[in-house]
Amino acid sequence: MTVKDGATHLKSLQDGREVFLDGKKVDDVTTHPAFRNAIRSVCDLYDFQARPENQEVMTFESPTRPGTFVNRSWMQAQTYDDFVSRRKSMMRWAEPHYGFMGRSPDHVASALTGQAIGLEVFEKHGSRHAQAMGDYHAYCRDNDLYLTYVIINPQADRSKNWSEQEGADMTLKIVDEDSEGVTVRGAKMLGTGSIMANEVFVANLQPLFPGEEDYAISFGISLGAKGIKILSRRSFEAAAPNEFDRPLSHKLDENDALVYFDDVKVPWERIFVFRDTDMCRAQFHDTPGHIYQNHQSQVRLVVKLKFLLGIARRMCETIGTIKIPAVQQTLGRLASEVSTVEGLLYGMEAAGEPRGKSGHWAPRRNMLYAAQVYTQSLYATFTNDIRELAGGALIMLPSSSADFGNPELANIIERTQISSREGETAEDRIKFLNLAWDALGSEYAGRHAQYEAFYAGAQFVTCGHSMRTYPWEEVDGMVTDALGSFALDTAAAAQAAE
Repeated sequence: MTVKDGATHLKSLQDGREVFLDGKKVDDVTTHPAFRNAIRSVCDLYDFQARPENQEVMTFESPTRPGTFVNRSWMQAQTYDDFVSRRKSMMRWAEPHYGFMGRSPDHVASALTGQAIGLEVFEKHGSRHAQAMGDYHAYCRDNDLYLTYVIINPQADRSKNWSEQEGADMTLKIVDEDSEGVTVRGAKMLGTGSIMANEVFVANLQPLFPGEEDYAISFGISLGAKGIKILSRRSFEAAAPNEFDRPLSHKLDENDALVYFDDVKVPWERIFVFRDTDMCRAQFHDTPGHIYQNHQSQVRLVVKLKFLLGIARRMCETIGTIKIPAVQQTLGRLASEVSTVEGLLYGMEAAGEPRGKSGHWAPRRNMLYAAQVYTQSLYATFTNDIRELAGGALIMLPSSSADFGNPELANIIERTQISSREGETAEDRIKFLNLAWDALGSEYAGRHAQYEAFYAGAQFVTCGHSMRTYPWEEVDGMVTDALGSFALDTAAAAQAAE
């Protein structure tokens, strides 16, 4: 029996990919101090699924490669029970990173799986493209690849369409084609996790308009392919040299990047959409692709909110406020909010239905988008409430763990860093508060606040999905029934007027 493990993934990243940081090309991302710990964390996920005691819940046998077991995020769920098994697997995988890896390997795997379920949509675009999508999904599944995606364009001038932007070769577009494939040039974003993924899935989630056919392309390609340049944002991991001071950013900075395609040749067998602006929309929204990918996001977010709730309670225990009625009220409200998000997750699954010709199970769309609208605004208030519970605790921390190495400072720390939790030392208190700060107040935490607010698009986008998918006929029918239950009594009206 074959299951992908961490060593296999680590070796796969030594493929000559072009990653740039601080003006320099990175020779080997697996050993670079800006990326090696996050990559190790991803490898740990694959080691987790490869452990014999975890394989049943985490993997299933590939339908096209007997004896090969792959992550359940690649499973095309035939039934509700199948879908629940996918969720349980994804929840287990989110726990080691506490939900802080938004683009863990099961995210784009879910997106691609949802699109592969809807192959009839690609058939309308052409059998060649449908074949390409089906084959690519099978290839990625059977090799249990880690995919990232770049599905939005550089922000640039938002008042103009992509074809109207002034920057030459700013946005990825088709520049040539021949019998072998298509050449593309330009940038896409946000390549979260691209430094430690195997392949990149390229598409257009933002609307394209007639006349923008040069931008209308979707494909999959190795991140080590010639001409792909990955421009990393500033690394939080590089600024977190030890785990005690920055427990999360030290090892869970999945990074974000601009991916530039410098005349990259893509073979036809890897192209899923070609010069069809509406098909760029359809591959996400007419298939279950958008639903599957965002369901995974909600699974991850439930784990993350539970972790933050645990920090909130531990905070109140540490500083001795846990018995204050107002504090208990806040904790109760935070707990109810986490339970609401978890209930929405289970509800969208149970209320789901078979989709498309294949009849595979998918969550109920309007409930999924309702969860996204709710959580987009929730995250900021949720984390701010925990910061209020912390008070000054998060800003009275030592400058770094090096302070413990100075006997005079260590003595002061022992006298001033007092925990209300029985048996906890000053070191225990600072260890916990460092964790809380990295989750709530550090620059790393600031990136996560921005991510949770916009990973699914601005609020007008998610509200638009909610508006589009809600079963309005049901509520309108109730109003119609109510209006049909009474009528104007003209005789009584005339008598009343006399």
